[in-house]
Amino acid sequence: VFMAADKGMAMIEDGKNYGDFLLKTIESAKEQFTADELKLLKAEAEKIREIENELTKLEEKFPELAKKTPSESTTSIPAEGNIGTKKFPSFVGKDLEGNDVTSDELFSRNAVTVVNFWFTTCGPCVGEIAELDALNKELANKGGALIGVNSFTLDGDETAIAEAKDVLSKAGATYRNVYFASDGEAGRLTTSVYAYPTTYVVDRNGNIVGQPIVGAITSKKQLASLWELINEVIEKDAGM
Repeated sequence: VFMAADKGMAMIEDGKNYGDFLLKTIESAKEQFTADELKLLKAEAEKIREIENELTKLEEKFPELAKKTPSESTTSIPAEGNIGTKKFPSFVGKDLEGNDVTSDELFSRNAVTVVNFWFTTCGPCVGEIAELDALNKELANKGGALIGVNSFTLDGDETAIAEAKDVLSKAGATYRNVYFASDGEAGRLTTSVYAYPTTYVVDRNGNIVGQPIVGAITSKKQLASLWELINEVIEKDAGM
């Protein structure tokens, strides 16, 4: 099961109906839900699709409403299959040990960086930590790395940091977790994540690659989709 966020919705880069996108995402991860959860999620996504359809009609009737589209947002999700079409928002922050970190430093030194968004009380997020740690070790052999972003730790919340470190330690995780200001672009991207866990793939130049992986990688399908993006970036980085 992946956890829906109550902090807002991520937008779609290519302008398609967001409800259709949600329904597709839910369907791709349906084995992670109980029958009741699946029914509820689909019903809510269908409501969103209806709202989007009504908004489209309004924009057609009143073109001035469509002057600023979601595609202008810096936190939009890039269209599937496009490499380098959207930058991961730059940030200056710290890791959970208090060391300074910047997005430029993180991304430029790796052929590929996997960014996992999670929060401490999210069961599926905590449940995939062991798999994420194993993935990080595999990535290290390929010139890549995995980092975590715990949404509770934004702005350096000391209690949240201590709790996140405790959860990671108990799971035996060794990969780096970072935080940054909530009011910056990276912070707004974090709070726009509509379901947890969600994982992005980023290339050496800081470009987001493909669609984010929504749901835990304990699902073989989710893990396979993630590796497809990872390998695509590694091959491109090597000039293959």
